[in-house]
Formats: sequence, structure tokens, C-alpha cells
Amino acid sequence: MHPSSQRGFRPVFCTIVPPHVLDRLSQSDDPLLADPARRTLESDAARRTLREAAPAGRRTAAPEQPDDDGDTTPNRTLYDCRHRTRLPGTKVRSEGEPPTSDASVNRAYAGLGATFDLLLTAYGRRSIDGQGLPLIGSVHYDRQYNNAFFDGEQMVFGDGDGEIFLDFTVAIDVIAHELAHGLTQYTANLSYYGQSGALNESVSDVFGSLVKQYSLGQTAAEADWLIGQGLLAPRVQGVALRSMKAPGTAYDDDVLGKDPQPATMDDYIHTGDDNGGVHLNSGIPNRAFYLLATALGGSSWERAGQLWFDVLTGGELAVDAEFADFARLTVAAARSRFGEGDVVEAVLKAWSEVGVPTS
Repeated sequence: MHPSSQRGFRPVFCTIVPPHVLDRLSQSDDPLLADPARRTLESDAARRTLREAAPAGRRTAAPEQPDDDGDTTPNRTLYDCRHRTRLPGTKVRSEGEPPTSDASVNRAYAGLGATFDLLLTAYGRRSIDGQGLPLIGSVHYDRQYNNAFFDGEQMVFGDGDGEIFLDFTVAIDVIAHELAHGLTQYTANLSYYGQSGALNESVSDVFGSLVKQYSLGQTAAEADWLIGQGLLAPRVQGVALRSMKAPGTAYDDDVLGKDPQPATMDDYIHTGDDNGGVHLNSGIPNRAFYLLATALGGSSWERAGQLWFDVLTGGELAVDAEFADFARLTVAAARSRFGEGDVVEAVLKAWSEVGVPTS
């Protein structure tokens, strides 16, 4: 069992759309934009408060799968909230059942499966906890809900307002991103504030992008390195929620404003908002991963992704780790797995280019 699984933990409430984006939308003069954003902010704040008030506990092992198929088959269950907020909702699809007439259900089912498949195939890990944990998703949460979240137990997807955001199941990397928060919860359990929180968000972006690339059969060079491509409605001047390749360039819109993510430590944002800027400063380690993956070439999940997975699951990453701590561990992981040589040099260079020290 991973050392962090022995200590008390409190699952965090993690959303794909940052509060600063919704806050800006809520101030729009257009009620079609402001009202859904305001309701989403209020809903997220309420759920976040409930999660933070929950007593810290200890992880219990997931039950063993009942048959041999459990080693290689996910255990997915999809629910329909029917535009209400009570979770999980009404069960609409279980593992192995055929597609339904609801595209949101089918996309969520496929995205959960793709994430399970990458973890198992690339890293030999059975589900996010390593023991076949069932994967639960709920779609059609609330009305015009502009977010998707992982609440420590399950995935939840809104339909979007149709003006700024579309259905949150349309982007497979959004599904994988949120589920990857569960992977972090069951491994390093990074706290959700400041640099450790930004690492938490970045790890989810990394594995979200890896699942997308894996499902599309893309190399690092072929990937777009965008998080949430296809999620923004046609009226928005932008291509995605975030860019790992070029943080700060995902959107530049009259309503949303300009993507504020920094790409290097020179532009690190010191703020008390958004849990200390977890969705903002995650652009720095995101770019470091992009630089490494493209320098190494080939499939991003094979070498670059393996190093991130090694650090996340290795037992040495503290819950309050900062960027430099994570960077040093990736260098050590590269030396341990590949020996001195090109991979280690690529890791050192990637972190150097974003201004994060490795020694």
C-alpha cells in the first residue's frame, strides 16, 4: 500500500472550470451568460464547503473483483441526474451494457473506460486506486451547469449553458482530467492549495492529455496539447480551457477575457483566490511536461508519462510538495528508470526552461 494511503485524508472537490472564469462570466451584463455562471459558482461553493467539512478518514481497500475479468475490465456505472443536484441520480448504464440513446451517457462511459485502459495498459494499474475501484459518473447535473467535477467519490458532468460552454462530456481529456484527481487522491494525495494544488491540477491535465493522445493513437508531435478542446461554444474566441504547449493562449475573448496562465516561474501568480491559484500556476509544470514529451518524441505516455506516474506513485512526494520538489523527483525517476543519458538531460532542460530548479 502506498504510504500516503495510510494517513488520514480528506478528498477535495475539484472542478475543470476555474472559479475566476465563472466569476468573470457572472459579472456580464447579459443574463444568458451571468445567471448560469452565478448559479454554478454558488453550487460549487456549497459542495466545496460540504467536502471541506467532512471528517478526514482513512482509505479502505476496494473490494476485489469477483472474477478474472476484473483484472482487465473497468467497473463503470452511469447515472442521469435529470437536471437535479442529488447524486448520483438514476442509474442508466452499467458495465457491459449496450449504448443508450443519450450521447452524454455514452461519452462519459467511453471516457471512463479510456482512462481505465491507459492506466492498466501503460502502467499496470487497475483503476485509480490500483485495486479495481468502480468508476461512477453522473450526467445532466443541474440546469445549465457550467462545470464538471470529481468530489472524491465520483465524476459529475454538467450540460453547459450552450452560450459559453457545451456539454462537459464532449472532451475526453476533461473526463480523464477529473478522474485523474482520484488517481492523485489514492497516491500522493497532494493538498489542494498553492504549488501542491497547482501540481494536483497539472497532474490531472497531464493524464487528461495522455488519455486523449492514447485514445487517438497520437504521438507527442501530433497532439494538440489542449485541455477541453471542443468544450467552448462557437461564439467564444478560443480553442480550449488551457494549453499545455503555450499556457496563456487558450482563449482571448471579450466575455471570458484572456487566458491568464503563466508559462514560466517569471510570471508566477501570487494570489489567495482559487486556492492559491491552482488552476493558474499549473501552466508552469504543464509546459515542463509538454517540453519533455516532445523532446523525447514517440508516445507521451511511454517515457514522459511513465516518469510522472513513477513520481506520483513512488511514495516520496509530500502532500505539500512544491514545483521544485516534484522536479527533483522526476530527475531521480529518470535516472532510476533510464540511467544517465538523454532522458535525464531532457528532464533537466524541460524544468530549466520553465524556471523550476532541480537541485
